[in-house]
Amino acid sequence: MRTLAPAVALPAVVFAALAGSLGFPDRGPPPAIAPVRPAAPVPGFYRGPWFGEQVRERWIEPGVRVRVQLPAAFDPDRPTRLVVYATPNGSTIEQTLGSRLWEGEAPAEPKLPEARQEPRPPGADWRFDIQHVAAQVRRLREVTPGENVALAVVEAEGLSWPAWRRTHPDGAAAVRRVVETVRGWLPGPAARVELAGHSGGGSFLFGFLDAAEGVPDWVDAFAFLDANYSYADADRHGDKLVAWLRGGRSRRLVVISYDDRRVTLDGKRVVGPTGGTFRATHRMLVRFGADLPLAETRVGDVVTHTGLGGRVRFHTHTNPDNRILHTALVGELNGLLEALTPGWPAFGGPRDYAAWVQPAAGIPPRPADAPGGAAFVYRLAGLPPAEREEAIAREVLRGNVPDFLRTFHPVTVRAADRTGQTRTVTFEVTPDYLAVGSDADFVRVPVTPRTAQRIADAFGCNLPTRKVVDEVYRAATVRPHPRPLTADRESVESFLLHDAFVRVLVEGRPRGALVAGVKKDVVVTNRLDEKPDRVAIYGWHTPDGKPIQPLSIVHRDTYVDYSHGVRLMRRTVLVEGKPRDVRHVLHDPDLCPLLSDEGPVRRASY
Repeated sequence: MRTLAPAVALPAVVFAALAGSLGFPDRGPPPAIAPVRPAAPVPGFYRGPWFGEQVRERWIEPGVRVRVQLPAAFDPDRPTRLVVYATPNGSTIEQTLGSRLWEGEAPAEPKLPEARQEPRPPGADWRFDIQHVAAQVRRLREVTPGENVALAVVEAEGLSWPAWRRTHPDGAAAVRRVVETVRGWLPGPAARVELAGHSGGGSFLFGFLDAAEGVPDWVDAFAFLDANYSYADADRHGDKLVAWLRGGRSRRLVVISYDDRRVTLDGKRVVGPTGGTFRATHRMLVRFGADLPLAETRVGDVVTHTGLGGRVRFHTHTNPDNRILHTALVGELNGLLEALTPGWPAFGGPRDYAAWVQPAAGIPPRPADAPGGAAFVYRLAGLPPAEREEAIAREVLRGNVPDFLRTFHPVTVRAADRTGQTRTVTFEVTPDYLAVGSDADFVRVPVTPRTAQRIADAFGCNLPTRKVVDEVYRAATVRPHPRPLTADRESVESFLLHDAFVRVLVEGRPRGALVAGVKKDVVVTNRLDEKPDRVAIYGWHTPDGKPIQPLSIVHRDTYVDYSHGVRLMRRTVLVEGKPRDVRHVLHDPDLCPLLSDEGPVRRASY
């Protein structure tokens, strides 16, 4: 019989016995995994789950969340085009980026604590299928291969840029700082910036204009996608935009709106007698027409006014059927693509980016050809660490996950918020640590934090905090005494050996019961701001409830050993019965004590 190669300082007989217990056939080990050598991501970014994109997410400024997505092959020697997109009122970053809808059912708001077979993203509903900003930018990259196209989606706390600006006296200056901060994250030559927004996101663009006397030279475009409600000051905004446009031939202004004057919803008009983007666009046309000759054309139901050789474009849908076209202008009509590329041939629809829409977040069905956990992990032994990580990520992301990990466990905690008021929060976690394989043949797989984050994103989940780990241990029904190893901690053989020990420790317990105390958790923490390139680990509790591993950021984020475990928690939690995104709860100064013992968490992802 072929056996596992012995690990350093561990007897070969142990691995021979282990190989036999895992069912490796007498004819020798399974075939080797084809090596995959993933390119290293840009510093500060991790490899996302879709289209190979590189991702970075942070809370910056007071109450501003930013997610940046770079192309898979970001080349710092090429020019970079940074699209900063401000979310509309009521939509999260994830909804603005967009995804496919659930097959066979209408997307519905998650209901906890009832167990479900698939985790859903926070607030999964129609909002995921209206803007598709990520897919439109991916389509743009397809036709502009000579440059890097980076996308940054910015979200205001409370999901309203107008409200955020009203409650932040320095909001305009903060908007400018947000853009400058994100621009500074990108390597290579300084990025050219294009600012876009939909609905209330227009307030972000006007805030940028209000921040200083002039528009910076590195801004190439403003795109108001049915978002110019706030335009009322011809001197303050109009003069500034005209001066900026005249200052360079690369500068563009795009406004897309529709005739919303007579649109009704539930029998009531959606805009007042002076409101709406149709009237705001008319005010802009009057102001810009005074200085710039504008030519009028009409194609179908869209009237277009152009100036400066097409660098100024006002598209107004005449809306003859009196429909609500507010969101349709962005997604259905390819509005963002038109705003970023003059004369996009598919402007007006149908969608020209369908191939680039990412799947709905969730665990895919397990493929029929998926290998068992033992055979798969055994095949990893000869791979370098980076290739091993990529192989695990690909296998897990294609759904080779045991069924019992698909049913999440609710954990309910009563705790005081910052004001001292007792509140109830319910969150859901996987019953055990991340594993590959089937219910009958699975192995828990330690991975680096960046791989863990990639998987969490794809499955609509988050990594836990230290407090969440403690609460999970208290709620667990299976809590064996930890079984540490002391030698060859980073080898695949030790991964297999420790998993075999754990299976012995939990033998006879119901499959799917909430297990804790068998691994250290990879966690999120503010301490990663001290050393961003580290992994944070915590836990491995003993029966008295004390963790063997205090919160630590000693190791670099490329380090992983047999003791590390990835427990996923769903992005949606319930606070007093109401669904909230866990990243919003963690960042909220009042609510964060429910899930964090270190105050507001600014960095809820790697």
